Amino acid sequence: MTAVRLLLLLFLGLASVACPHRARLLGAGPLSIRAEPIIAFEPGAPARTRFGSLDFVGGLALTSDHPPFGGLSALRLEPDGEGFVALSDRAYWLRGRIVYQDAVPIGIAGAAMGPIIGPDGRPAEHWDTESIARDGDTLYVGIERLNAIARFDYGRLGFLAPARLIAPVAEIAKLPRNQGLEALVAVPRDLPLGGALIAVSERGLDEAGNISAFIVGGPNPGVFHIRRSGDFDVSDAALLPGGDLLLLERRFTLTGGFAARIRRLPEALLRPGSLADGPILLSADRRHEIDNLEAIDVGRAPGGGLRLTLLSDDNYMPFQRTLLLQFEPAATSF
Repeated sequence: MTAVRLLLLLFLGLASVACPHRARLLGAGPLSIRAEPIIAFEPGAPARTRFGSLDFVGGLALTSDHPPFGGLSALRLEPDGEGFVALSDRAYWLRGRIVYQDAVPIGIAGAAMGPIIGPDGRPAEHWDTESIARDGDTLYVGIERLNAIARFDYGRLGFLAPARLIAPVAEIAKLPRNQGLEALVAVPRDLPLGGALIAVSERGLDEAGNISAFIVGGPNPGVFHIRRSGDFDVSDAALLPGGDLLLLERRFTLTGGFAARIRRLPEALLRPGSLADGPILLSADRRHEIDNLEAIDVGRAPGGGLRLTLLSDDNYMPFQRTLLLQFEPAATSF
């Protein structure tokens, strides 16, 4: 259970039913996802499309009657920018395809869900799965609370691929249970850290209050830190083609609701012993169409170029939403 979800549950007096339909989540198969368009990112200024260094393209509010749907915490896009694999923090895969009209997202097609299979061949229903990294046909999944990383032969076996836990990383294993491993990125082989995984904690802090991050494997493994500010916690990360790291961060308060931002960390600072920081590309709060934003990826726009896709985790709460939001870099910003 994430700190955000616990705070919401305690606020509503619902902590005793934090997992109300665990027993019903053991189905797998296709599902229908309804999509309501989000035309304006800031409803109070509907004509505005530029937000920081990004242009809002469009979005969708997603719903489904399929019991496992919700709690989406990670996303990786296929090279075509349409296909995707996501996961919920209750250890379910979700795959599908984003449907576009005039380069604007209008729906989800071909969706299917299935339980993540643990090393013992059974559904890993107790795993808090928070992050995905893609290295070709191999997927890596970060497991919060366990603070472990699992490897899946997804390209060959899909949902049937069993988890293979990689060798424990001592520094990651020491992270807090509920604010531990939160973001995971695979570095392409043609970059300086090629072949490594970059793992970032939600709120595992050093003595100076900076966020702990880890380079796992590759040519230069080790620990670095990211400057923390504004009481934001890490919720996901993605790499730009040149190697810069986009960090998705979120904050929740009972008085202000959710806030989110995207920070760009230069590739040159992703090194053992470094303290990384960088410019904020996007800031959003309750004036904007956001919820508990938990997932980010960088993909190809329908007409070419880069497009950022964000997903929110509804915490399986009826008053929260599963949102898919898309932005493109402003012409002068990337």
